[in-house]
Amino acid sequence: MLMTENSYILVVDDEETIREVVRRYLEREGFIVKEAADGYEALDITREAPPSLIVLDLMLPGIDGLTLTQHLRQDREIPIIMLTAKGEASDRIRGLDLGADDYITKPFDPQEVVSRVRAVLRRTGRTAKSTSQEPIDFGRLNINPITRNVEVEGQSISLTAKEFDLLWYFAQSPQQVFSRSQLLANVWGDELYTDPSTVTVHIRRLREKIEADPGQPEYIHTVWGVGYKFMDKR
Repeated sequence: MLMTENSYILVVDDEETIREVVRRYLEREGFIVKEAADGYEALDITREAPPSLIVLDLMLPGIDGLTLTQHLRQDREIPIIMLTAKGEASDRIRGLDLGADDYITKPFDPQEVVSRVRAVLRRTGRTAKSTSQEPIDFGRLNINPITRNVEVEGQSISLTAKEFDLLWYFAQSPQQVFSRSQLLANVWGDELYTDPSTVTVHIRRLREKIEADPGQPEYIHTVWGVGYKFMDKR
């Protein structure tokens, strides 16, 4: 998905005013926008025509945003930016755990939504155009950037779009140490607005999926006081 005038964004919120404001700002920047007032409508629209990205309210009638994210993550890799009126870290972390790529807390500046959308699409587009597109085999871990498939000991595993982006970014520079701010800038495309805990949550989820023992990681190592690095175990 590239950040072009043809990028199609689905805005899901039960407040019509919020949908209209976000739609107006996105359309002003050249995006195609569809709206949904609840989770069921969003599911129907997504099944008929998968969007480039979903801006999703956490509190929805019918199917709430967290449950909808679970449904979407079962078979799709559509980037999701969550809107939430709740400021507690537990709500943000739960959303990230379920596969959300970013979040924005209400009330928000509509231009910030546009910036976040651009950052996610830019990040996704940059990965798709990476100069190195050859699969990398790290022994029991194989990563294919073309198909975006990851295998552990020959078994395909399911990663969210952002989890794959983070793993691929690491895999292209084994042994190099990256700070959380560097990862936010290069994987999320946004160092200023994204909570650094986002990196921590995604690292933990990746370890749970690719490491034989997440408590004693083989691939993604913590460099205390600095950040993280990917170890080439071939």
